[in-house]
Amino acid sequence: MPLTTKDVNRFEAARPRLEAIAYRLLGSASEAEDAVQEAFLRWQAADVERIEVPEAWLTKVLTNLCLNQLTSARSRRETYVGQWLPEPLLDGDPMLGPADTAEQRESVSYAVLTLMERLSPNERAVYVLREAFDYPHREIADILDLTEAACQQIYHRAKKHIADGKARSEVDEAAARRIVEEFLAAATSGKTEPLVQLLRSDAIAIGDGGGKVPARTKAFEGAVAVAKFMRGLFMPARSKRAWVGGSPGIYVTSANGDPAIVAVVDGRVVGIVCLEITAEGIAAFRSQANPDKLERATEVWAAGEHGEPLFHAF
Repeated sequence: MPLTTKDVNRFEAARPRLEAIAYRLLGSASEAEDAVQEAFLRWQAADVERIEVPEAWLTKVLTNLCLNQLTSARSRRETYVGQWLPEPLLDGDPMLGPADTAEQRESVSYAVLTLMERLSPNERAVYVLREAFDYPHREIADILDLTEAACQQIYHRAKKHIADGKARSEVDEAAARRIVEEFLAAATSGKTEPLVQLLRSDAIAIGDGGGKVPARTKAFEGAVAVAKFMRGLFMPARSKRAWVGGSPGIYVTSANGDPAIVAVVDGRVVGIVCLEITAEGIAAFRSQANPDKLERATEVWAAGEHGEPLFHAF
């Protein structure tokens, strides 16, 4: 039986929430869109008049689609060229979803999305549904076909994994922006020592080029190693301009609620560096340069006003 306009509108009203769930579960905007579209096809094929609680039905269908995707994604990522990092979303992107509470904001931060890659599919689903969308364990248990007690155990285990891997003592937005600007000044000075002073001793730098843009396969670890890498990253080189198609304008903004550096060439986002900043200094640089994972960021960037770049790199 074909869907009525009312049935289609009911799904479209749920789409933003479904996309926000799928993005947190998959770490990929394009895969999240595909999962939501598949959920729509399931909705289209269902006898919707007999579905008592459409929101619960759609959430269950979508979550299980994402769990299947996560299972297959793990095997695909074993053959991924270099490091795999999530797809960053610039602030203002509706797929980021709710951000009213600290838990909701943290659940979509780039650092936590990266850490969630270490969780099992069930751990990730329970964590996302509970932490970001405040689903009660009883409903999560129904979605995942588990007992409520099992969901509670999985949630506490997942939350501990995230807490153990995340840097502490975040700083406020104004202080974070100041630190990013100080970092850029130091990185372009050609000197290592000013950079080292801004980093935690255990700082890391990791990048995802997807085999399409040069990126180191292992993370840089330690303040000195990271400082040397970052200093070199901003040094002029014809090869770098060739890789990205020009001399990128450098902007300071936010991605996934974190301070971020965005590199733009002719309106196209060619790189996003998400920084994890603590009171002790910069803890991590996570750089996304895979062009396949920057298409949505380019669309969102084009829709906003950003003024002049701080400078042009390379």
